[in-house]
Amino acid sequence: MLKVGLTGGIGSGKSEVSRRLAARGAVVVDADKIAREVVEPGTPGLAEIVEAFGEGVLRPDGTLDRERLGAIVFADAEKLKVLNGIVHPKVGERSEQLQREAPDDAVVVYDVPLLAENNLAARYDVVIVVDTPDEVRLERLLRLRGMREADARARIAAQASREERLRIADIVIGNEGSLGDLDAEVDKVWQDLNARVLPRG
Repeated sequence: MLKVGLTGGIGSGKSEVSRRLAARGAVVVDADKIAREVVEPGTPGLAEIVEAFGEGVLRPDGTLDRERLGAIVFADAEKLKVLNGIVHPKVGERSEQLQREAPDDAVVVYDVPLLAENNLAARYDVVIVVDTPDEVRLERLLRLRGMREADARARIAAQASREERLRIADIVIGNEGSLGDLDAEVDKVWQDLNARVLPRG
């Protein structure tokens, strides 16, 4: 089994890379998806968030209001630390369960947005960074997600810098071109990863 950490800043196209690796046969453990699951209504995670941040972070139907919570934590590093302290251990437990269930010869790709920020590189055999210039990421967030420029810039600023991410990268996937360019990059990376799982000789 090869454990791969996949990361990239918001708007870098990390999810596109993740989807393409899954389509080629990787077992993808998506930390964002798991992070949503561990704070669904009725979970201990959601109860702890409400205890820390108040009932105001809930929607009328009892689900987590991510936008409201995001506005609180991305403007305050201490509050972000509190939120991460609640969510990350739960994501870790679920991720380990998925890994245990994967076949022995699997390429297991952990899609981890905050891999650099949380110093997690040592957990993986290989770290892949999806690298995109900040201005391209900003343009995507405005165009594709409809974010306000101030919010988009705040999200980018709250994450690790490009330099910090590139420092931990074993493989870099540049993603400022077309989806066709990205496909070609992912094909090469997939061959590289499989060669690492099944060494020749």
